[in-house]
Amino acid sequence: MIDLVKRVHFIGGGQMSEAIIRAMLTNDADKQLITVTDIDQKRNEYLTGRYGVKANEYGMTGLAEADLIVIGVRPQDDLSTVSRTIIEQAKEKATIVSIVAGVTLVQLENWLGKNRPIVRVIPNTLTDTGLGFSGVALNEHASKEAVEPFLTSFGKVKYIDEKLIDAFTGYGVAGPNYVYYFIESFVDAGVLAGLPRDLAFEVALENLVGAVDMLKHSGKHPRQLLDINNSPAGVGIHAIHQLNSSDFAAGLQRSVLTAVNRTTELANE
Repeated sequence: MIDLVKRVHFIGGGQMSEAIIRAMLTNDADKQLITVTDIDQKRNEYLTGRYGVKANEYGMTGLAEADLIVIGVRPQDDLSTVSRTIIEQAKEKATIVSIVAGVTLVQLENWLGKNRPIVRVIPNTLTDTGLGFSGVALNEHASKEAVEPFLTSFGKVKYIDEKLIDAFTGYGVAGPNYVYYFIESFVDAGVLAGLPRDLAFEVALENLVGAVDMLKHSGKHPRQLLDINNSPAGVGIHAIHQLNSSDFAAGLQRSVLTAVNRTTELANE
């Protein structure tokens, strides 16, 4: 159960906002304290019907009473109009939480005013598990105490310097994508080798979870565990030799850098 007694209003009821709301409610947040405004009335009706939160197209009451206001629109949406609505309707001391990729604290301050507490959050998509780090940067008026119960209701938190946000997004927040892709490829390899797909998938997941636990339990570097696992001229070292001759490592690194660059581009679109 989370210690969340603040009123939270979401501007934008898309997939990420829904995932956060779902995690909050799973952690026993009071649905009466959660309101949503979305321009799509069907989306509002869905959120109300599915989660019991108050959602409607205008939501001025929820916005006016909120202690935390979550901006959950797309980077290309009209953020200046959203900001004007917040200035006109919200309490001056309400903390603004932006989950909009690529939009900086300075940009938000220019729209909302430099004296408002503003928090920039890039949520991890693992909200339903309570795992995965969200990257968080605060402006000088925001405090961890004001937002941490909310942030930890949908996962773990890393407070970082804003200059690291784009790198954190492309690497850490997009991280599950790389893992899913690896598992898919690993399972395909098992099928190629002759294993039934369901068996290959079960073994892949067990190896992944076990290997992560082994790293945590042993405190060893991955290279040390590779050295332990690979006997001279054995099966494992032959497999690693083939992997070393592929583009696996460089391809993964290029993927991360591409994701980081795309995060930076979003701010300019």
